[in-house]
Amino acid sequence: MKQTEMSRLSREDDNSSTNSNEYNYPDCPRKVPLNEPYADLDPESENFLPDKNPGKKKYETEYHQGNASFGMSVFNLGNAIMGSGILGLSYAMANTGIALFVILLVAVAICSLYSVHLLLKTANEGGALVYEQLGHKAFGMPGKLAASCSITMQNIGAMSSYLYIVKYELPIVIEAFTGSNDEWYTNGDYLVLLVSLFIILPLSLLRNLGYLGYTSGLSLLCMVFFLIVVIIKKFQIPCPLPGAHHAENETVSKLLNATVSPNNTTAVDYSEACTPKYFVFNSQTVYAVPILTFAFVCHPAILPMYEELKDRSHRRMQGVANVSFLAMFIMYLLAALFGYLTFNIHVEPELLHTYSKVYNFDVLLLIVRLAVLTAVTLTVPVVLFPIRTSINQFLCASKFSWIRHTIITMVLLIGTNILVIFVPTIRDIFGFIGASAAAMLIFILPSAFYIKLVKKESMRSVQKIGATAFLLCGFVVMIGSMSLIILDWVHNATKEEHPDGH
Repeated sequence: MKQTEMSRLSREDDNSSTNSNEYNYPDCPRKVPLNEPYADLDPESENFLPDKNPGKKKYETEYHQGNASFGMSVFNLGNAIMGSGILGLSYAMANTGIALFVILLVAVAICSLYSVHLLLKTANEGGALVYEQLGHKAFGMPGKLAASCSITMQNIGAMSSYLYIVKYELPIVIEAFTGSNDEWYTNGDYLVLLVSLFIILPLSLLRNLGYLGYTSGLSLLCMVFFLIVVIIKKFQIPCPLPGAHHAENETVSKLLNATVSPNNTTAVDYSEACTPKYFVFNSQTVYAVPILTFAFVCHPAILPMYEELKDRSHRRMQGVANVSFLAMFIMYLLAALFGYLTFNIHVEPELLHTYSKVYNFDVLLLIVRLAVLTAVTLTVPVVLFPIRTSINQFLCASKFSWIRHTIITMVLLIGTNILVIFVPTIRDIFGFIGASAAAMLIFILPSAFYIKLVKKESMRSVQKIGATAFLLCGFVVMIGSMSLIILDWVHNATKEEHPDGH
């Protein structure tokens, strides 16, 4: 799934086997013996290979040789891109229409690739292959805080989205085996707490995650399997859906009336609901761009993967990004299109859960649910690891402490569970994180770092003008999306308080 810190995680696990403690952070002051090589370097540079030739410019610094092939790097970056965001794309298409969705998908993919280009050039010039270090070199502690907080928010959003899948899908799996749907053990809130307490917490408390790093590949395979099933089910599920005229679909009926004809007070024409639309504008359209940005965030993983790339060069790593983004673009488009064509306006914010409208028990969907549940459950500790490491870094904790380790882990899991239980839908997580942290990581931070650190280009150059425009675009996307999402929340809260419209 979405592991934006997988490469750094593997490096930290390697370091834990060679060092006497887990936390050896470059920003925490320590004494350096004079006989150590490069003893005159500032602590910020210690996790990064120093310049072997002081006469070279920063962007010509020689880094250690990586050992990851082009193909393996493509696979790893695909793992970093792919995540739970794919489950919300059909909902985004249902509220934008096919044509508008494709336009937005292409635009976000191109913007993400451009920000990768900016990051790679900035890394060569700034001499750092960690997102937070670039922030520190560019703007000092505020820059590092901005990068660290954005990555932490993005990872908390990813953890929340994974636990939402547990909340939505595990009750359906249990109902399929027990035939009961009104017992306490089919309540999603209780199940999230139990899974977090008995599975995720013990795994998260491990100092070395080891084999859990491979769940990234498992998650990608699960999502490929999910995509295949979505395509197959398109040709098996009729439209309109069975029971579409029943009272349980009253909410969907209201949505259709509001979308097709806001002033229409007559009965819903369900044949209209089965006609794909190319341009749609409604109150939920504002979530489309945040959902797409959430789905494409992988930027904190770009620099560690760049460091590990064999025969490393800017051009070669950009090629890795191009291939990975193209593959994920195709997967995202197919998942969104076939999910939308299957359910049309009936699509829910989490696509896999939408199939429960049609099937109480289906072997193929049950296998998909079990595979996805296994993958996301094992992925939560992997995503939690870099958040905890970042917190320890800011605490300058040079020695490992089980008490601190346990407290940070429990606080993160408790906070994430509270979000999942009390935030009504996964759409709000996709929307808020996509509009804030994802916009920072894709648009704002890469362009700001580039403008500040790449000194060989003047502010009047085409490259700097383009980066400045990209920065302004990022602020427009973030502020605009957040404002519209908050307005939608306020509007929905007002409707709940005054359902009669008075």
